[in-house]
Amino acid sequence: MGKIVTSGNKGKRVRSDCFITLELTESDGIDIQLESKVKVLFGDAINKLLNKVLDFFEIKNAKLKIEDAGALPFVIAARAEAAIKKLIKTEKEFLLDMIDENKYQTTKDRYRFSRLYLPGNSPSLMINAGIHKPNGIILDLEDSVSVNKKSEAQLIVRNALRQVNFYGAERMVRINQIPLGLADLNYLIPHHVNLLLVPKCESADQIHQVNKRIDEIKKQHGLEYPIWLMPIIESALGVIKSFEIATSADNIVSLAIGLEDYTADIHTKRTNEAEESFFARSMLVNAAKAANIQAIDSVFSDVGDMEALKQNVLKSKSLGFDGMGCIHPRQIKVIHENFAPDAADILKAKKIVNAFIIAEEQGLGVVSLGTKMIDPPVVKRAQTTIDLAIDMGFISKNWREEFLMEK
Repeated sequence: MGKIVTSGNKGKRVRSDCFITLELTESDGIDIQLESKVKVLFGDAINKLLNKVLDFFEIKNAKLKIEDAGALPFVIAARAEAAIKKLIKTEKEFLLDMIDENKYQTTKDRYRFSRLYLPGNSPSLMINAGIHKPNGIILDLEDSVSVNKKSEAQLIVRNALRQVNFYGAERMVRINQIPLGLADLNYLIPHHVNLLLVPKCESADQIHQVNKRIDEIKKQHGLEYPIWLMPIIESALGVIKSFEIATSADNIVSLAIGLEDYTADIHTKRTNEAEESFFARSMLVNAAKAANIQAIDSVFSDVGDMEALKQNVLKSKSLGFDGMGCIHPRQIKVIHENFAPDAADILKAKKIVNAFIIAEEQGLGVVSLGTKMIDPPVVKRAQTTIDLAIDMGFISKNWREEFLMEK
């Protein structure tokens, strides 16, 4: 009997996944045993896919058992490939087609109010995540994946980037801590990932290492699209070096703070009031704004208390943050509503932008509103508020005509 390996997940609560047991044999041929409630409907398709994967890796003699719990093809293929790579050494990759819906790029200044974390080895949570309309979806390869499942998660995330429709959400992946995370990049860069989160970042050098490897892979595959970075500050040292990190590369779009690890690092407990992290959050916001990038707050871990989440968002916004993480889809609506500009913000922005337009039309070199002079950064911030209000449907594109009529 040869070595037996497994990959995947199984159990009563597992869905949209499968568990594969694979053994290389001396007997001729491939023996596939399928256990599935949908065997009658999809048994032939599953068998065909598994035979295709085995043939791709030149496996001629093997016994494979698959315990299926409604896994989609991208999951089955990833689980089979993971099992094979535990038995043989190979650099080959079995790649499913990239769906057209996933070939989009994102801009550096796009809104990032919300980013939804999903464990990288739990495909069931990925399949419909985009319908909840978060600004970003994070497929996590770090803390949510156990050490012995890292290699399996890499393949699931790679296949999800190619096959799962994210409905326009920014396709993010949190890699492992550097240097381990550099190996993750092989499974991400060629597959239209939009943004990488770099966890526990404490120096510009870590960002340089990531970008060096990104450039090598892009050159190898002839890729030109941008890949953004979001360093996560999670330690006292990271906080102190936050401006150095924020200005270490042009493809950094934001700084995020991870308060669970940060509070552990300074030997205190995290609270809803967040007084213990006020210094760190303020430092991060100032570093981000000084570098002209976004500041992203930590996740709020109590998924059942929407009022506490609302107050947390409002406090976060008052500190200067531009968004925050979430760990459950139900948090997205509260985050969006409370990070969005309110009626007073929009009215003030209308007045500022209107004054700027009038000054331009009259050829004035100075913009004023009443007795106050308005600096260019103030106008830019007001225009951002207007653009956001239009995108969210709060005002129409013809807002100025309506504004002048109201006056």
